[in-house]
Amino acid sequence: MLAPALAQIDAAPKVHARLIAERESVEPGGTVTVALELATRPGWHTYWINPGDAGAPTEIKWNLPPGWRAGPIQWPAPQAEAVGPLMDYGYEGKPWLLVDIAAPKDAAPGAVTLNAQASWLVCAEVCAPEDANVRLQLGVGKPSLPPDVDFAAARAKLPVKSPWPMRIAAGAALDLFVQAEPLASAHPAKAEFFPLAPGRINGIAPQALGFADDGIVLRLQKGKKPFGGALQGVLVLTSADGSRQALQVDAMPGAVPQANFGGADGTALWLALAFAFLGGLILNLMPCVLPILAMKALALAGHGGGGRHAAREGLAYGAGAILSFVGLAAILVALRAGGSAVGWGFQLQEPIAVAGFALLLFAVGLNLSGVFELPGFGGGDALARQGGMAGAFFTGVLAVAVAAPCTAPFMAAALGFALTQSAAVALGVFAVLGLGFAAPFILIGFSPRLLGMIPKPGAWMLWFKQALAFPMYAAAVWMVWVLANEVGADGVAYVLAAMVMFALAVWIWSASRSAGPRGRGFGAFATLLAFVAALASLAMLLHASPAPALARVEENGIPHEPYSAVRLAALRAQHRPVFINATAAWCITCLVNERVAFSSGAVREAFDKHHVACLIADWTRRDAEITKLLEAHGRDGVPLYLYYAPDAADAQVLPQILTQDEVLKAVGTGE
Repeated sequence: MLAPALAQIDAAPKVHARLIAERESVEPGGTVTVALELATRPGWHTYWINPGDAGAPTEIKWNLPPGWRAGPIQWPAPQAEAVGPLMDYGYEGKPWLLVDIAAPKDAAPGAVTLNAQASWLVCAEVCAPEDANVRLQLGVGKPSLPPDVDFAAARAKLPVKSPWPMRIAAGAALDLFVQAEPLASAHPAKAEFFPLAPGRINGIAPQALGFADDGIVLRLQKGKKPFGGALQGVLVLTSADGSRQALQVDAMPGAVPQANFGGADGTALWLALAFAFLGGLILNLMPCVLPILAMKALALAGHGGGGRHAAREGLAYGAGAILSFVGLAAILVALRAGGSAVGWGFQLQEPIAVAGFALLLFAVGLNLSGVFELPGFGGGDALARQGGMAGAFFTGVLAVAVAAPCTAPFMAAALGFALTQSAAVALGVFAVLGLGFAAPFILIGFSPRLLGMIPKPGAWMLWFKQALAFPMYAAAVWMVWVLANEVGADGVAYVLAAMVMFALAVWIWSASRSAGPRGRGFGAFATLLAFVAALASLAMLLHASPAPALARVEENGIPHEPYSAVRLAALRAQHRPVFINATAAWCITCLVNERVAFSSGAVREAFDKHHVACLIADWTRRDAEITKLLEAHGRDGVPLYLYYAPDAADAQVLPQILTQDEVLKAVGTGE
């Protein structure tokens, strides 16, 4: 049956195989990992250990020197490949099959050759069996080069032991339950189960993902073989950003809770909307937003007893805030749909955006100081009369822009839920967040009694307006500090040069307005040149080199190292307690928490006493691995604080507003 099919394809190999060693040499008695790379022609695929409804797995027959031993193949998580009414499990592209090679203790220094015969079945519309003799020269002695970095990426594709218990229940279907509240909160976009033994499930049937209160349920269809006992295989979870995590499955029969298989649970959606509204309200109290709110209060004070002007400006401010949140959500959803691992505050992970915010805050400060005037913001008697609809709308936009570095309580859970749902649900949650953020000033605009609590218009307003310039300058300085942590001293020089040129531009413009026609024309031209020079300085940031990682971590005396999933796994394998601080230079809440919770000697002593390893997940610059960590715990922004007690199945999630007592309690009770 195979011969006619083979006659229809060319005779050239569909797969090119080679062996790659993690190190160039191995010590006597040591172990080195070797990869069999199968570079597969586009459109073709090879097979997993369980090939599915058809096919055959790859085999490796080793011919090693005496005393040398090869371990089993370490199979990366496969992909499902539907072929008509059948389902295959396998690989496209360049899969790496890892094998550990152990050298004997008496291995003589020098060089050895590892030989193997690899065979595989490669398929597209038709299938072809292929094989190759592969060999690898390996030194015996102390390794002189670091491990091949590609092996870390290959190991990341291997299924890991599940940190959460799993159960399987057989009824009309098979329900695989993963008991993990963080997974239920993270709301993975997709889940796929691959059985180790053929015939256990109907591979071509859809696998429905449902959500329970304390975990996820994957509904499978029964296969041809009678089901009984445990279910073993691999569960692949796909996050909203497209990243995949494979878990080993060894599920015993047991009770499985009711789950919702119809998308977002109605209760969960309403809870997310409530959290979004509360988070928006509380966001008004964050320090980064207060100067902008003072500006809005100043504008409302100009209306005295209220009236239609105050109500309209309250609505205009609300429209600016809500549309800004929705706009941010739309960009965020679009980026994530395109595969970018981004979350709340993503815009501040780009140096050019941080510099732009710094320049904007500096410009607002100059406006408040009276260097130049913006329509709607006004100054002097114009401000005393009314702020203007345009000014109110722009104030709402600006308030959201400077609120981006902050994450208020309740916000994290709402945003984490929103970005695992459809675009419509995500936009709705962000709109409610904006409504909560704008609600106080909308309410004040419609309530003469509340508006009457603001002092009456007077000369104090001009002084207060000018005083508000200094929080704006301070906020601009903070943005420059954030930029320094992203791109170093060069970035600071570029943005400061942009500020100087912008200040020159607005000064020339203001000074030339009282001149004659020729003077005004020259002033407009000089203003344009200075403004272009400011933009050119900002554009230089596109070529600035990144600053060293962890440059911004608070010097609190606690030894720490950068977070990575590999390092976390290694520490947990040593049964050490681990504290993870997911933070960013632009996160005001993070900076306050670090001052409050980590700066005391008591915390340093507790970490030292209990041998707690501290990992810093610095999200100042975009990092897909840290984004994955946040999503795994139902968060879409920083801060996030996790404590892994020795041998605990999962992390303890600490509050976003962190105190010293919370840290000491977690470390002291989690031994």
